[in-house]
This record gives sequence, C-alpha cells and structure tokens, in this order.
Amino acid sequence: MSQVRQSSRPAFRGRVRWIFLVCIALYAVAGIGCASFQRKLIYYPPVLTSEQVDKLARAANVERWMSASGERIGLKRFSPRQPAEGQLLMLYGNSGCAVACAHYADVIQQAVSLDVFIVEYPGYADRRGSPSQSSLFRAADEALRSLATNRPIFLLGESLGTGVAVYLAGSYPDNIAGVVLLAPYNRLTDVAQHHVLLLPAGLLLVDRFPSQDYLRNYRGPVAMLVAGKDRVVPEKFGRRLYASYDGPKHLWEFPSRDHESVMIQPPEFWTQVVDFWRTNRR
Repeated sequence: MSQVRQSSRPAFRGRVRWIFLVCIALYAVAGIGCASFQRKLIYYPPVLTSEQVDKLARAANVERWMSASGERIGLKRFSPRQPAEGQLLMLYGNSGCAVACAHYADVIQQAVSLDVFIVEYPGYADRRGSPSQSSLFRAADEALRSLATNRPIFLLGESLGTGVAVYLAGSYPDNIAGVVLLAPYNRLTDVAQHHVLLLPAGLLLVDRFPSQDYLRNYRGPVAMLVAGKDRVVPEKFGRRLYASYDGPKHLWEFPSRDHESVMIQPPEFWTQVVDFWRTNRR
C-alpha cells in the first residue's frame, strides 16, 4: 500500500505543476492581449464624415476651428456678448467628439461671456490620425497655441479628457487662469487596475495619463466634480487627485449622480465655477 502511495505522489505533483504552468500561460496570454489591444479598450472614437460633422455643427450652432496651418482642429463658438471675458478650452472624454460637446457652450455661455473652443482628438470624428496619450497631448498643445494670448484661458476636462486638461495646466501653468474637471482621476493606471484586478495594469498600460504628477506644477484655481454612483471613474480617484493638489481648489460632490449625469450641470453651477475662478485668480 505504501508503494502505491509513493508512486502516486510524483504523478500528483506532475499534474499540479502542469496546471500551474497552464495558468501562468493563460495569465501571460491575457496580459499580452490587454497590452496589445489596450488602446481599443481606452479610446472609443466616433467616426464621422466631414459632411456629417458640418451638418451637425450647423445644427448645434458651432463652427469649424482651424489651426494657423489650415488644419481642422476642433469646433468653436464665440460668446454672443463681446468682448468675451475669456476663452474656454474643452477636452472631452474617451467616447465623445467635438460636435457632441456643443451643449457645454450652450449652458456655459448662458452663465458667462466666454468664447468656447472644443478640441477634436486625432482619430475622432473626421480628424486624421489615431488616438493615444501622445497624440492627444500634441493636439491639446496645438489648440492652446491657437488661442489668443491677450485674454484669460480656462480649461474644462471631462472623464479621460481631465488627464489632457491637467497635462496642459501643468505644462503651461502661466497660461491657464483656471481649471474645472468633471469625473477626474489621479492616474489612469489606478483606474485601470480597479477594473482589471488580476492583471498588473501599472506594468501593462502604455497611456498612463498621470494627472497627479502634472497638477503639481500648477498653482491656479482647480474645480472638481465627483459622482457617488460613478462606475466608470469611481469618485475615490477624483478625491485622490483633489487631496494631492495644494493650490486653490473646490470640490463639488454629487452622491446620487453617475458618470454620465454628473456632466450635465445648469447655468447656475457654471456661475459658481466662474466665481470661484475669479476669486482665486493669481
């Protein structure tokens, strides 16, 4: 009997070793797959023809925004009250596009006389290119350089776009008069790790959007909104970013809102944000 037990032990160990190796292989394949296709998991660009964009833009009362070289870089709407108090540069989330964000111009310009400019990301709508952290940052750089330098510039970022807005604020701190972030995060790697618990997102993620690091270089007023029922970017990540910032800041909390509904705010809210910016401008 003891001989049977002894002979079965190597076979059992062999099966355990084989199962372990299979699990490791499957884990590695899953990790490689996520690393290879991660941008398809991060960016959801709606693709439109130029004719579709033009038609939707006319209906939304916005117009094409062109760079100095004549490239289409987004959409814009000047304030009906001129001269405008400043310029608002808008950076949208991962499934948006410029024409879909015209509602921000509607509500904000009811509250304050700001010229609104909405960046179009590469690969989104009818803009050439493909989305990545570096291409979004380059598009934001170009957009900022295209704005007038004799009036204040404010930044509005939503969801993924908060990382782009914070990049601009940290890279050009003297050019930005104020920032508002809707459903922000401290680092995209932390958000990714929250959604994929079993994979090392910090090692696999190429586009990391380290908002907390960029925000350290800025000292102007930053407004943030977090939603208690946000399942896409849970509020804890926005709170981490808020806690890490040492400059003038204000946090608006919406316990019953989710990721989509927190983006919809009335003109009265935008009046509060602008008052906060005015009070804390350097």
